[in-house]
Amino acid sequence: MSDSLCELSAIEAAQSIRARSVSPVELVRAALERAERLQPVLNCFITLCGERAMAEARLAEAALMRGDAVGLLHGLPFTVKDLVNTEGVRTTFGAVPFAANVPAEDAVAVARLREQGGILIGKTTTPEFGSKSMTDSPLFGQTRNPWNLERTCGGSSGGAAAATAAGITALAVATDGGGSTRIPAACNGVVGFKQSIGAIPHSQAQDAIGNQTYVTPTTRTVADTRLMMAAMAGPHSCDPWSLGVPKADYLSAAANPDALRGKRVRYCVAPPGRPVDADVRRLFDAALARLEELGAEVEAFDGTGFDVEPVWRVINHTVWRTRFLPLIAQAPDAYSPTFQRQIASAAQFSAQQYQEAMFARTLLYRKVQALFDQADLLVTPTMSRTALPLGADIFDSIVIDGRAYDDIRAHWYPWTMLFNLTGHPAVSVPCGLGEDGLPVGLQLVAPCHADLDLLLAAEAFEQACAPLLPAPAFAQA
Repeated sequence: MSDSLCELSAIEAAQSIRARSVSPVELVRAALERAERLQPVLNCFITLCGERAMAEARLAEAALMRGDAVGLLHGLPFTVKDLVNTEGVRTTFGAVPFAANVPAEDAVAVARLREQGGILIGKTTTPEFGSKSMTDSPLFGQTRNPWNLERTCGGSSGGAAAATAAGITALAVATDGGGSTRIPAACNGVVGFKQSIGAIPHSQAQDAIGNQTYVTPTTRTVADTRLMMAAMAGPHSCDPWSLGVPKADYLSAAANPDALRGKRVRYCVAPPGRPVDADVRRLFDAALARLEELGAEVEAFDGTGFDVEPVWRVINHTVWRTRFLPLIAQAPDAYSPTFQRQIASAAQFSAQQYQEAMFARTLLYRKVQALFDQADLLVTPTMSRTALPLGADIFDSIVIDGRAYDDIRAHWYPWTMLFNLTGHPAVSVPCGLGEDGLPVGLQLVAPCHADLDLLLAAEAFEQACAPLLPAPAFAQA
């Protein structure tokens, strides 16, 4: 019974709770039991808050029995990446000096999930301050991929994606500053959505005006992503990008198998000079064929000028240096060498170079906007290859089709950072398994604030594909 409850989508679980065929207590207990069983295998949680979650589940069940009005997520368990503030539950940022940090209030996105009846069961792993595309830290060790325990789960929302793929909860809060939701989603065979800038308010962004980071949903189905957006999206005074943006009706729009019919889809495998594994090319070509079968008009676009990692690095690492150099100075032995090396690397960038990178960001936005003059959707591989070996570091080389390349960011996920900079919504959905048995992701991108249209298109693709088998850790636990 416990495992069958874990197999439910959030939509299915919400319907069962309203029909009183499943109780919030049963559902939350099943999630916690599964989390405790898989934690020694995957190491995807920093904190589990079982007593608090069960107390909230009992209150949710009592409210249901009284006939009280209930929210969209009433009684549904969810997880939160340990970069995102949670009132009364420690938020460590994956860093040893913050191991005992307990926020006084929830981030806006978390507060909205809880207001709709969601129940937090735990905080998922992240590298120090979300600083790389693998999930490990001196605080907790390494998080493993539920498809293959000797591979990374990606990052920096690796714990969120691994826990979701392993069936612990159907809903997870992640973050994305350069691909940190979509990268682990592709590695773990789940759905990772980076919404339009401002669609979900980001209450922890220190530079709200120049922000390129997002608090995001991770789920196993696109329908569940729509459910999370229905709860999390909408304007808030903390985030200037959210103001004046109309909230889409994410739940009233029914799944539409014809959502791609007549859509102008433009695709590119990689920017010039960036390699793509043969497995990924094969599955990407098959995905393009499926899009055509669904009625889309598919045509290539030129990737010249979209090699954005140098621009992203100047902006991102300068921000990191400003935020984290004082912390490192206070406790230099508490942070990993990799984290310190990234912060130190930003010393080479001048104020002029930073401003030039911001000018380049605007040009990139306009370049993507110009593509949408002739397109409804853009499509790329999410990643150039499947998950890297466990223990890989951001400064290591990456092997693609037997050849080693320097610079993992530029070569493993050349298409994710772009849409953090431009603000366009981008979603990674599974599109098959590579020869190594690991998932491959397809990234779909839409015009700014066309988030619902993008999700409906992704859902049509998802439903037309044979679903991936459950991750082995899910199937065998």
